[in-house]
Amino acid sequence: MRNSKLIRLVEYVLRFLLVVYLLVAASYVCRRRESREREMVQAKVEETYYISHGAPTLSIDDSLPARGFLKSFRDTVYGGAQRPPPTSILVISGHWETDYPTVNAVSGTCDTIYDFYGFPREMYELKYPTPGAPQLATRVKELLTASGFQRVSVDKKRGLDHGAWVPLMLMFPEADIPVCQLSVQTNRDGTYHYNLGKALAPLKEEGVLIIGSGSATHNLRAPRLSDGSVASWALEFDTWLKDALLDGR
Repeated sequence: MRNSKLIRLVEYVLRFLLVVYLLVAASYVCRRRESREREMVQAKVEETYYISHGAPTLSIDDSLPARGFLKSFRDTVYGGAQRPPPTSILVISGHWETDYPTVNAVSGTCDTIYDFYGFPREMYELKYPTPGAPQLATRVKELLTASGFQRVSVDKKRGLDHGAWVPLMLMFPEADIPVCQLSVQTNRDGTYHYNLGKALAPLKEEGVLIIGSGSATHNLRAPRLSDGSVASWALEFDTWLKDALLDGR
C-alpha cells in the first residue's frame, strides 16, 4: 500500500516537472522568435550597392582613391557603428559566369580565390577568412525558384573570387559576416538579370546586404596608356548607363 502511494506521488511529481519543462521551453522558443524578429527589423537593409572593384591591385595600392572610399564605406555610406551590421552579405560578382544561376554554399571559412595573374606576390598571400553563408544560399535558391528560375545550382566548394573578397576586405575588414556569392549569366540579357535582382529583393527585409561587384567597363590597359582623362567611349557608355538607371529604362 505504501509503495503504491509512493509510486503515485512520483508520477505526480514527474508530470508536474514535465508541465513546467514544456512551459519553460515554449516560453524560450517564443522569446527566441521575438528576438529574431527584432534583429531582422533592426538589421533591415534598405539599399543595394554596386561597387566597382577596379584592378586587383586595389587590395594593396593605397594611392588608388577607390581604396580609401571602400575603407570608409561602413562609416560614411553604410551608417557607422549606430547601424547594426547586415546578417549576411550576398555578392554578385562579374568574375563568376555560369550558364545557370549558381550560389556557393560554403560551410566553414570561405577560400580566397586568386583569379588574376602576373601581379605582385604579396597579393597572393592576402586572405579574407570570412565564414560562408549556406543558409543564405538556400534562401537565394528558394527565391529564384519561386520566381520562375527553373534551374538554380549550388556549389559547396567554391570560395570568393577577387570581385568579392577585394572590396569586402576593405569594407568589412573584420571578416566576421557570412558571405555568399551568386553567379551571372553572360549569355542572357539585361531583362533576365533585372528579374533575377527583383526576385532577390525580399532578402533586404531579412537583413541581407546585396552587393553587385564589377565595373561599367573592363579595359585595364586604357588607364595605363591614358593621360589621366577618361576615354571617350568609356564616358559615353557610363553616361548612357547613368541616364538609363535614373530614367528607369
